Amino acid sequence: MTQPPAPTPPLATGGMSPEGTTTVVSINRPSLAFEDKRVLCSAVCKCKDTPGVAQDGRSLKQACVSGRLRTLDQLLHHRSPYKSEVNYDMTRQPPEPIMDAAAQTKPHDWLPGFIKKHWETDHGYPHLKGAGMVRRPDVVIVKDPAKPPTQDNIKQVVEIKFPPDTWSKEQKADYERIAGAPHKLEKLEPADCDCAQPEPDPPKIPIEQLGAAATAARLLQMLLTRRPLPPVPVPAN
Repeated sequence: MTQPPAPTPPLATGGMSPEGTTTVVSINRPSLAFEDKRVLCSAVCKCKDTPGVAQDGRSLKQACVSGRLRTLDQLLHHRSPYKSEVNYDMTRQPPEPIMDAAAQTKPHDWLPGFIKKHWETDHGYPHLKGAGMVRRPDVVIVKDPAKPPTQDNIKQVVEIKFPPDTWSKEQKADYERIAGAPHKLEKLEPADCDCAQPEPDPPKIPIEQLGAAATAARLLQMLLTRRPLPPVPVPAN
């Protein structure tokens, strides 16, 4: 009787070589969760088609996505799971997010002002521009939106790239340091999103009954389509 083939491992491949040494194991990186990808792809697809244009003629696709996600965070009283362009102090181990002194879940609005006021006092040496002392990933997805985006609260770090933009080895390595592990870093491009597929109509469930990701998806869809926004309850501290 013919034996059925052995099942393929879901996450890794590899085995023993004829000489008995272990071969290199290849791990398939987990992708973004469905709800997270839906939120981010909504902004990516919209900004891909209508990004706005700078005075010098440059397309503002990246700035468009960041602006949408920052507005979403403001609507959610800085309790969105999707934090856009948080600056991280790379001289700390692990890297520390630079947040507003009055709200631990709100990224600091003006990095130059923060550096001028705090950097040398806190570190004992000046900040060197361009030396990689501060990094700013496009999006940090947090586990608990009521807590700051520190490494123990990071679900994933996502870098959004509109071709022909790419990332350097140094940038990728620093973002892995921020995330805490290589598998928690994800790159998202328009090709990863089904931008030709129309957005489904949202379910008629009150905002206060939705989870954090579903609430963000609903509000972002309304932002992108310029629909009237419902009042969002202020979260309890």
